[in-house]
Formats: sequence, structure tokens, C-alpha cells
Amino acid sequence: MLSCRGREPVFFQARDGPVLPTLKFVHRYPSVDFTRVTVDKGAIPYVLGGAHIMCPGLTNPGSVMPEDGLEQDAQGFDKPGLEAGRGVVIYAEGKEMALAVGVMKLSSAEIREKNKGVGIEVAHYLGDGLWQTNEIQ
Repeated sequence: MLSCRGREPVFFQARDGPVLPTLKFVHRYPSVDFTRVTVDKGAIPYVLGGAHIMCPGLTNPGSVMPEDGLEQDAQGFDKPGLEAGRGVVIYAEGKEMALAVGVMKLSSAEIREKNKGVGIEVAHYLGDGLWQTNEIQ
């Protein structure tokens, strides 16, 4: 699904995933408070090449994810800061603008615990086909 403002794409949804903003929308409206994570600078070239975000890119120094355990569930257990399946806007260490949007494959607690494998599935990144699309006819 693709949602447009006029002819410009602003939101999209891949399969049954969450509705995600396009990067052009995120860049145009930086004051909108999307859920965000920051990857370390070593991950930048891989993300810009279309790679998914690996867990170490989210746990190394320079990366930022919301803290776990700030809320508890009905049984009194700590909730992860971000749950699996949640849409996120991805920033890079030392950069002002977002470089990708994606979906959490693991919760932030699982990412910190396992620290291996794919943590975020990238759905859209700077330079991809959606980024290069200015108008939908």
C-alpha cells in the first residue's frame, strides 16, 4: 500500500507490516516524533547499500535504542523498550537526517541479549527506488 499527498508518496506498507513514513516525509517534517533508533557509524555504508541492521550495529558504542524495563506488563515483568514488529526510523551516529526506515525483527531486549543476527529489517533507505520517486502518476 502506498499513501500519497497529492502525487508525492508519504507513507507505505509492505505486506502485513506496519505503516511506515517515507524518508522524504521524515526529512521534511523533522518535528514529527517517530520511534527512532541510531546505528553506529560503521553500519552506515551497509544500510545505504540496502542491508538489514545487524544487532551489533544497535548495541555498539554510538548506537541508541530506547531503554528496556521502563514499563511493566500485567504480570509485572519488564517490557522491552521496542517490541518486535514495530516500525522505526533509523538514524546514524553523528548524522542529523534519517537514513532508513524499517521494522524491528527482535525486541530491543532480545537485541541486547543475543547481539547477533538481524535486528531491524530495512524497508526503505536513502537512494532506493522509493527515495528516487518524486511523483506517482
